[in-house]
Amino acid sequence: MFGKLKNLFGGSSAIEIASPVAGKAVPLSEVPDPTFAQGILGQGAAVIPSEGRITAPADGTIDVMFDTGHAVSLNTADGVELLIHVGIDTVQLGGSHYKARCKAGDKVKKGDLLIEFDPEAIRADGFEIITPVIVCNTDAFASVSPAADGAVTAGDVLLRIEKK
Repeated sequence: MFGKLKNLFGGSSAIEIASPVAGKAVPLSEVPDPTFAQGILGQGAAVIPSEGRITAPADGTIDVMFDTGHAVSLNTADGVELLIHVGIDTVQLGGSHYKARCKAGDKVKKGDLLIEFDPEAIRADGFEIITPVIVCNTDAFASVSPAADGAVTAGDVLLRIEKK
């Protein structure tokens, strides 16, 4: 009920998810991997990083920090289950060029450092660094929409999620 009242009086029930990295925001359809591009894991957006730092896109708790450091999942304080996957097929690097800066169970605040990586070394090894940011529990929300297109800095709004 209060959500409806808030909407009537100009408030928004939207949840904002920040870009975890500076770079160029692009639609998921531009990710060269069908699992991401077709939204099989969920809706979201992607960023082509211009730096090697992944930060928390919202306050929450780290669910999984992959041993290889190439991906992290977190549950936001608003109940959004996010996956941040740095690069395509980069699990094959076995952790080379990545440093995890958090672990499962850690409480994080928006902007906290999660992963450091070397974009040039990853590219030199033949891998794409495009970074999908996926809402894995898309069905729990009314909508998930990209909020950015083009240049973003870490912390800029990347996704808007409407509650049901």
